[in-house]
Amino acid sequence: MSLIVTMSDTVPGREVGEVLGLARGNIVRVRFFGRDVIAALRNIVGGEVPEYSKLMGESRDQAYARMVAAAEEMGADAVVTFRFAMSSIMDGAAEVLAYGTAVKLK
Repeated sequence: MSLIVTMSDTVPGREVGEVLGLARGNIVRVRFFGRDVIAALRNIVGGEVPEYSKLMGESRDQAYARMVAAAEEMGADAVVTFRFAMSSIMDGAAEVLAYGTAVKLK
């Protein structure tokens, strides 16, 4: 069975047998000059900046994968109360954090 990840406190139809602790995965990404130039041009006319949307989507995917790997190393069957958080580290750099509670199911 693959690891179950849910944003709720429980896994429907299953009971938590043991809480293993916090599972987390993070990544710090910086903007790329080429993307910044294109984004600055898009800023003039407005609308979505797909270059940054792609960068943030990739960052979330990597942070999520790292959290899942950490939970699997702990021997978890599931991660409950899963969340994403993001913070600015410095101008042009951001951290994306994926975290939740690693649990063993009965």
